[in-house]
Order: sequence, then C-alpha cells, then structure tokens
Amino acid sequence: METDVNLQAYMAESIRNIMAKAYRNVLSNPREAQFAYRMQRLFRKSERRRAQIKKTEGLDVPPFLISSIATTCNLHCKGCYARANGIARDDGDSQRPTLSGEQWRTIFQEAAGLGINFSLLAGGEPMTRRDILEQAATVKEMIFPIFTNGTLIGPSYIEFLRHNLNMVPVISIEGTASGTDERRGQGVFQRARLSMEMLHKEQLFFGTSITVTTENYRAVTDRSYIDTLRGYGCKIVFYIEYVPTEAGTEHLAFADNHVSEMEQRLETLRKAYEDIIFLSFPGDEKALGGCLASGRGFFHIGPDGSAEPCPFSPFSDSNVVQTGIRGALQSPLFRKIRDARALGWEHTGGCTLFEHREEIEKMI
Repeated sequence: METDVNLQAYMAESIRNIMAKAYRNVLSNPREAQFAYRMQRLFRKSERRRAQIKKTEGLDVPPFLISSIATTCNLHCKGCYARANGIARDDGDSQRPTLSGEQWRTIFQEAAGLGINFSLLAGGEPMTRRDILEQAATVKEMIFPIFTNGTLIGPSYIEFLRHNLNMVPVISIEGTASGTDERRGQGVFQRARLSMEMLHKEQLFFGTSITVTTENYRAVTDRSYIDTLRGYGCKIVFYIEYVPTEAGTEHLAFADNHVSEMEQRLETLRKAYEDIIFLSFPGDEKALGGCLASGRGFFHIGPDGSAEPCPFSPFSDSNVVQTGIRGALQSPLFRKIRDARALGWEHTGGCTLFEHREEIEKMI
C-alpha cells in the first residue's frame, strides 16, 4: 500500500538522521566517532537490503525488533508490563523458558542479514543475562539498545561496554528521584545516577528511558530537566507512553490531545538540543498510518522465541527458532492483524493493540 511505502521511506530517513546526529555528537571521541561512521555505512547497506527483499520477495522487513531476553528482574516496579504479561518473574518462578545465548545470536545474525538495524533488548532485566549480551555483541552489523534499570552496571559491565560499542545502555528512570524511587524502590534513582556517572566518565554513549504519563509529561520535557540529563551525559532520551496494565491507572495513559502536545514539545527540544536525540514510543501512530507492530515497523520476540505483535500484545502463533524471522513476519496472526486493518484502529492513547487485545486473542 502507498501508506506503507511512505512509512518505509520515512523510517529509513529517520534512521539516517538519527545516525548522522549520533555521529556529530561523538566527533570529539575518536573511538565512538569511528564506530558511528562505520554504522552509518552499514545501515545504508541495510536499507538497500530491505528494499531488495521487498522488491524480489514482496516481504516488508522492519528496521528494528524488540527482544525480551530475560525472565528475571532484581526490582519490582509498579505497573511493570513484563510482570503483568508473565515475561518477568522472580528467580526460579518464570512461566516461560528462555533461549540460550547461542540461539539469540542465531536470531540476530538472521536479522542483520535481512537488513534489520536495531534490536531493543528488554526483559525482565536484560543485564541479568550477561551470556546473551555477550552473544549479541558479536553481531557487529546491529546496534543493541539495552533497556536496563541501571542497578547492575559496575566495573565489569563498563569494561564489556567499552569493548562492544554496539551495546548501548538505556537507563530507565521515572523523571525525578522521588518519582523513580516511588515506582522502582528506595535508592534506585541514586544507583542509576551513579551508573550514568561511570558511563559518562568512560565517554560511553548511553541514554535514558522515561515512562510518560498524563501527570509527568510536562515535567520530564521541561528544559531544566533536560539540562539535568545532559549534565549526567545522556545522549539519547526515549519517552515511552504509559500503558495501563493495572486497573485504576487508565487516567495515566495518553489521549490524542496529550500525543499532540507531546510531539510539539519534542520538536521544541530537538531544535534546542543538537547534542541529544529524542525519541518517543509509540508516538503519533496516526501520522504513520496506524500501529507499527506486527512487523509493519517492528515486532516483539519473547524470551522463548515467540513472535508477538508488540510487548503489550503478548499473543503468538509462531516462534522464530522454528520459523526464522522471515516466517514470523508471514505468520497467520501477523497477516490477520495487518489484513484486518487493525493497524487503522483509532489511536486513543497508549498502545493500540493493547486496547484491542480481546479482538487479537480471537484471531489466534
């Protein structure tokens, strides 16, 4: 469809702009600059590879994945979608098996061969699975943002990150120290800040991830707050719209007016801060022709290899270990979601597929 053609061009252009800005931001660091320049060249090849697959096979390959590699976490954050969806449990109490590091490496190697540029690593807490991170790091054609609570970063991990620049820590906080500790636990913000200081001292590229709600989005997009993040050394800021996994928290999810205001605030920040990359998820889906899940722009791989539309829609009829990524992109469930124009369901805030989870469950 024409909309999807425009979407692919838009996403490719966005990736080019992100990498160009990342390169400019690390020019003073020869090691990081050399890495960013190399990745720019590789990503241009990846873009051509995705276009070639579309032309010869009629298959739309998304530029990024979200991969939940861990089923355990050392924190118990309020409103955690991973615990609500059964991905993350306490040690020894997980409902889902986890793939080995070698299996994940095979998945990421296939992804790189298809022209996929990024895989966001989530969990649970991904840094509890050092074995998987070490295997992912060997796939040098991809960048792996590691969405972490930051409490496990120490000298050993700093050394690992120094030698594997394609592994980019993204430390999750809830804005202020009080907001972070209230949701994540007492002292978590201070520990996350210390991790940022270690990363900054080593001149490593890293970012932060902030869950935005109707109550905090203005505070965490205020310039005084961004100045604080800049002082910590953050080079990229992810804003993740809150999805109400707990009853009684629906009022915290964005409505259309919040999405519109958030985008305006982001545009203002992007103009004001040339040295920081600002990204939002899911962002304004309407402008992109609807939800990007189910392989249209990305899809989610569960810890056992299950191919799911997105992290907030944990339904699956295929597993990438058996089908590969190609097979998962053509799974009946993904096709039904796209063909039924679930992607065009009206965006009322948060995750569209989460809002329509009952219809999706019936599709399986």
